[in-house]
Amino acid sequence: MLRFFSGVLLMGALLFIPAGSFGYWQGWLLMGILFVPMFLAGLVMLVKAPALLRSRLDAKEEQAEQKLVIALSGGMFLLAFVLAGLNWRFGWLLLPDGAVWTAAVIFLLAYGLFGEVLRENAWLSRTIRVQEEQTVVDTGLYGMVRHPMYAATVLLFLAMPLVLASPLSFAVMLFYLPIIAKRIRNEEEVLERELAGYAEYKRRVKYRLFPGLW
Repeated sequence: MLRFFSGVLLMGALLFIPAGSFGYWQGWLLMGILFVPMFLAGLVMLVKAPALLRSRLDAKEEQAEQKLVIALSGGMFLLAFVLAGLNWRFGWLLLPDGAVWTAAVIFLLAYGLFGEVLRENAWLSRTIRVQEEQTVVDTGLYGMVRHPMYAATVLLFLAMPLVLASPLSFAVMLFYLPIIAKRIRNEEEVLERELAGYAEYKRRVKYRLFPGLW
């Protein structure tokens, strides 16, 4: 709960202080579609899958390469949110309301995709590590791409700045693509080395994020 409400306050500060007003309705929209489902999902996981919830809350990376990925991601989000608030405040380049609502729908669909990945894979962790008794998951979405969770985050993160009506922030968030590609390559090295059957799974499922693309 402490971590959740700290996240709400931090994101609100990053958006509304640069905006100079609580009238930034796109900021409220993003916070609503982000945090309300997150809170409800957290309650469900607390009851149905507490071990998975603990794993998702553990964000302490041990590998230096992944610490760099997290630092780059944090800087990217900081810049994107502050820029979105400033963009609204000064009216530099704002998207029309129709584009904002369309992006909100895409965001919620991606959230649903993320939830399905959590349902399919009980081994999901925020850190790159192989857990005791972990096995390769190759059914459902994992039969289509090797990293459906990261595919969902790509859609989520690229939709965020559009919900905020900020194409400038969208340009910043495009840096997530090389960042997540770096994380995936490192993660697959670890899994192939430490998780039995993962090398064979890579041969069967060719694509990492999106079928036919990559």
